[in-house]
Amino acid sequence: MIKLIAGEKGEGKTKRLIREANERVAATDGKIVFIDDDKRHIYDLHHKIRFVDTEDFPLANYRELVGFIYGILSQDSDIESMYIDGLSNLVKSIDNDSLLKLKSRLDNIEKTHGVNFFATLNCDPGQLPEELKAVVV
Repeated sequence: MIKLIAGEKGEGKTKRLIREANERVAATDGKIVFIDDDKRHIYDLHHKIRFVDTEDFPLANYRELVGFIYGILSQDSDIESMYIDGLSNLVKSIDNDSLLKLKSRLDNIEKTHGVNFFATLNCDPGQLPEELKAVVV
């Protein structure tokens, strides 16, 4: 499952993502990964959630993010869910076309590895392509 939390800056997307990750950790035997572009929220997450800070790993495009995700998966096969905070902050160059390609790649990862993805994106949800609007929660 891929879910996208989209909205303008300051609408509480990150708080919602953290709350959902913390709730899920109690309801699963699998591991959860939270990817963020800095360490601001590390102490807001349950201690069982693996926190990954990309600050030292600049990601130029969606392909590099997918490679980064594959690297995480290659080290741990028990990952059930990945939470990605601030796609527009993590990936320096991301537009609607890149978002559609990223969704397609995450769909494939979900099918082959059984990982659920949840992500936040700073944008007007009404400006997203229809395929992405279908996964906005």
